[in-house]
Amino acid sequence: MEKKNPRQMLFSVLILLALLGFSIYVFLNRQQIQRFERYGYPGIFLISLLSNFTIIFPVPGVLFTSAMGAVFDPFWVAVTAGLGAALGEISGYLAGSAGKFVVEKKEWYEKIMQAMQKYGMWIILALAVIPNPLFDLAGVAAGVLRIPLWKFLLVCAVGKIVKMLVFSYSGFSILRIFTP
Repeated sequence: MEKKNPRQMLFSVLILLALLGFSIYVFLNRQQIQRFERYGYPGIFLISLLSNFTIIFPVPGVLFTSAMGAVFDPFWVAVTAGLGAALGEISGYLAGSAGKFVVEKKEWYEKIMQAMQKYGMWIILALAVIPNPLFDLAGVAAGVLRIPLWKFLLVCAVGKIVKMLVFSYSGFSILRIFTP
């Protein structure tokens, strides 16, 4: 295990505390954040970004995407929400880059690291498409493995857009069933 100097450790701890603090803030204020929907696509992007920027405390952004798919063009809702979600996943990546020493003794760490080393970007894509609260683990692993950020964001965006297409068109379809 590589040793970090005290300055690096302090910086890593500060990043992790900032991410945790922001996550708690977004989680506690999730109702107020949903008011951004009145700003159309920029609001959808912002809500998706914020709901995916959290770590540990999941905020259900996909439900919002379904609702907005019933109001706005579902394709553009999915693209906007997917891009915001992908950008929001930088928090997990930063947590992994900054805090490897925090996660490396956890039981799940070895499993996800082995899977990431074997399948890499395919794991990121699969976890981005499947609605699950575990995607932060893929971001953490990508950060620890120093996968280039642009590659992580590109694959993440593709997966998140695919997932948001399903939710957005689901909301669109449900509205069509109940309206004459």
